[in-house]
Amino acid sequence: MKPIRSLARRAALALAATAAAAGAAAVHAQGSTADEIAKYRQMLAEGNPAELWEAAGEELWKKPAGPKNASLEQCDLGKGPGVTKGAYAELPRYFKDANKVMDLEQRLAWCRVTLQGLTKEEATRNPFSASGKPSDIERLVAYLTGESRGVKMNVQLNHPEEKRTYALGQKMFFYRGGAYDFACATCHAVDGQRIRLQDLPNLLTDKGAQAAYTTWPAYRVSQGEVRSMQHRLYDCLRQQRFPEPAYGSDVITALTMFLAKNANGGTYDGPAMKR
Repeated sequence: MKPIRSLARRAALALAATAAAAGAAAVHAQGSTADEIAKYRQMLAEGNPAELWEAAGEELWKKPAGPKNASLEQCDLGKGPGVTKGAYAELPRYFKDANKVMDLEQRLAWCRVTLQGLTKEEATRNPFSASGKPSDIERLVAYLTGESRGVKMNVQLNHPEEKRTYALGQKMFFYRGGAYDFACATCHAVDGQRIRLQDLPNLLTDKGAQAAYTTWPAYRVSQGEVRSMQHRLYDCLRQQRFPEPAYGSDVITALTMFLAKNANGGTYDGPAMKR
């Protein structure tokens, strides 16, 4: 019996050693893959096509349009009429003139209505580019977010509506639903998770929220377009099999507020480049 037990023990030890080696190799492979992806993104970022979207957006910002034949240069993004530098780093925020908390895209639509005389339907039409249908909104967003590059995120909860919106966004982050019974927290509330080759940042930590939020909007290589934060959240909810959110909805603004506030202190570096 002793030789058999000894043989079994050696076999078990060998299997354990093999499993440990395989596990270590897998961890090393994952780390190596993540490093290579980071290098790839860095090389691409040196010639980010988002710069073309930013230039086009600046032209649209300054170009008279709409029934009032007015530009958007007097649009108040929270730092005074026409001030674009650093504005995105403080959004979403409460706007007294609209009596609500708005993210960038809601505020942009509001300015297009009030300053240029467009209807709400006209101001929010074609928010996301499709084949042969470029989006003016995505170009304006690229320009306005680029104006905060290098600025620290500084979203405040001073007004009661800002606090209420943040609380709603937090609730939305943890809300489970859809065909898969998923929540945002399913993928983004713990460290070290991945989906295929994609790291899933923990958006409840300063490091994770800052790394994720400060690089959106972004030029998506796979789509050949700059995608806004509204589109990013829309796509997340689609993958969770949630009902399609209305563009510019208050729920999306609330979720944005939650993520943006969590990213406070991070340096904004968008529009970035993604796969």
